[in-house]
Amino acid sequence: MAVVDAHQHFWNLETGSYPWLTSEAGPIFRTFEPAELLPQLAAAGVERTVLVQAMDSYADTDAMLAQADAHDVIGAVVGWVPLRRPDEAAEALERYRRHPKFAGVRHLIHDEPDPDWVLQDSVIEGLRLLAAAGLPFDVVAVLPRHLEHVPVLAERVPGLRMVIDHLAKPPIKEQGWEPWASLLARAAECPEVYAKVSGLNTAADAATWTAADLRPYVEHALELFGPERLMFGSDWPVALLAGDYAKVWRETGTALSGLPPADRAAVLGGTATRFYGIEEPA
Repeated sequence: MAVVDAHQHFWNLETGSYPWLTSEAGPIFRTFEPAELLPQLAAAGVERTVLVQAMDSYADTDAMLAQADAHDVIGAVVGWVPLRRPDEAAEALERYRRHPKFAGVRHLIHDEPDPDWVLQDSVIEGLRLLAAAGLPFDVVAVLPRHLEHVPVLAERVPGLRMVIDHLAKPPIKEQGWEPWASLLARAAECPEVYAKVSGLNTAADAATWTAADLRPYVEHALELFGPERLMFGSDWPVALLAGDYAKVWRETGTALSGLPPADRAAVLGGTATRFYGIEEPA
């Protein structure tokens, strides 16, 4: 079973536009391209990645697909289409689905002024296009409100597979629990909803976090989703705000160390391979 990093990004500040990325982002306010990540993947034994959009634009999606063409290690691309404009989204999906590695859609809903953006009728119509095409939706859940939307979307868009990015950013640094734990449990009741064990280091204390800080939240997710609906992701290079690739890989592995080998293998690759339709290495 291939080892898969189900959530990583690239961006080029010279050729692309990423308005959310400013000098305030510190170490990640620069270009990140495959040449920098490839040796780190090899060192961790990661064989495939899921490259996820970092901007709501065709240019970002086109750049990712070009990178996927150039690098076999990129097993799937989660791109963007204008969900709020369903007719245009349908045309974009028809074009992008011709690419064998186009495997899902995400929208930076946490950057929208309206926290209920995803519940608009036009967006629901766009999400129904994804369901009809068999393409999943990556859910950026930063606010509790975003996580509340997941069961609503499951009801309004039957057949839509969703994956919650970064376990919806649990309050690790504050050692908090609610409402995150209950909202995640409600989302997990929907059988087509999955979640990513990713981005947890940047929800913890950047200077001191270890597997021990992550473990209660990871174990809660395992109880709710089971390994068959959880997948590991590094969230590189955003992960550099609180460590590096090697530490994220090592500490996540430690947090999962109590699992039976088959369950651990599912979280570290099997689930993502199945969810995104990734072709296994020869």
